[in-house]
Amino acid sequence: MQLTVYGAGYLGTVVSACLADMGTPVTCCDYDSEPIIERAQGRIGFYEKNLDEIIRRNVRAGRLMYSTEVEAEVNRSPVIFIAQDEPNSTEELVVRVAAAAKQESVIVLCTPSPVGTAARALDAIRKRGYPQSLVAHPLQLTDGCAVEDFNWPDRLLFGTRDNVAVSALKVIYRPLVMRGIPVIVTGYETAELAREAATAFVATKISFINEVATLCEAVKADAVDLALAMGLDKRIAPRCLQPGVRMGGSFVERDVDALDQLASNHGVSLRVLEAARQVNHALTDGILRKIGAVMNPILDKQVGMLGLAFKPHTSSIAGSASVALIRELAGQGARVRAYDPVAMEDAERELQHTVKLCRTPYEAAEGVDVLVVGTGWPEFRTLDYSRMKELLRQPIIVDTKNLLDSERLRRMGYQYFGVGRA
Repeated sequence: MQLTVYGAGYLGTVVSACLADMGTPVTCCDYDSEPIIERAQGRIGFYEKNLDEIIRRNVRAGRLMYSTEVEAEVNRSPVIFIAQDEPNSTEELVVRVAAAAKQESVIVLCTPSPVGTAARALDAIRKRGYPQSLVAHPLQLTDGCAVEDFNWPDRLLFGTRDNVAVSALKVIYRPLVMRGIPVIVTGYETAELAREAATAFVATKISFINEVATLCEAVKADAVDLALAMGLDKRIAPRCLQPGVRMGGSFVERDVDALDQLASNHGVSLRVLEAARQVNHALTDGILRKIGAVMNPILDKQVGMLGLAFKPHTSSIAGSASVALIRELAGQGARVRAYDPVAMEDAERELQHTVKLCRTPYEAAEGVDVLVVGTGWPEFRTLDYSRMKELLRQPIIVDTKNLLDSERLRRMGYQYFGVGRA
């Protein structure tokens, strides 16, 4: 079976590579020639854990190809995945794909789209006499672990009432189905709403543990131990129950905003979600107050920032708490030096002259009054903190991810401040 994936952005690149890695020939195509040429030349344009290796392996094996001949690729594929990053003109694109596809083809809509998009797209192609099946197939891929999320999903969700289309998708996803991954078939609206509602619930969960972390600091409890105890409660899972700065990522913010707008359009008040959003956005202020308390005043002080990506294993800075914190610190007159293993290029475009970007974490720490851990990159755990202490003007660390060994650092003479730690 030859598959076609339309979209050469983040989502389409991941989906096409992972489908090819399952052993199926895949062509990733797009009308925009620039990203297609970049992918064909081995340049992805962003960092995603393990993705480079998967693309190289499948291009070498001849299973993964790139093309700008969209109509030709669509015409020879029985299943076409539409995987744009943004739901721009989605209905028009579905019509264009249906016009070029065979009548018996299945069009799979992976683009994160507002509720009602698939139904409108189906209505649009039916009005033009196109008989193809349309499936809403939202994917819960998170930056930094998108490959893992694709290969080990919690479930496969198909929004359709067409059993033939479901059977075709089960063949494509046979390695996952045989592994026992549950398959859920619903209507269009339920599938579309599931993605937004799940993201909003995670945002609420993260906001809750961060509020409790503030209480932990006040009563001298430890939020990390508390999160472990809560996560082992059979009613509560440990994932996304770690205190930190805030929930980030472009897909996350868009899903939460879309769900809030959908509710507003129908006269429904989601008060818990709105409270979670307020807590999430206020967390940066809490970290800023913590930094201000240890180096009062902030004006003319030097701050070293370790990590710029919104989470480890990705170069994305969309919704990054580190970036938001840097802007606030610079606005109060601090001079910021920063380092990230892969997100420097994106950060330079975003922050421009607001921050001095450094080549190593040690350079970022040189001569600063406080060192801030902004992203939970595992390599930050293994830095030489004896050397780091010699570089710092003052041995102060604010760990917004509770990543480091607080007891060890305190024994070394550091003032260590985590989130929700006594």
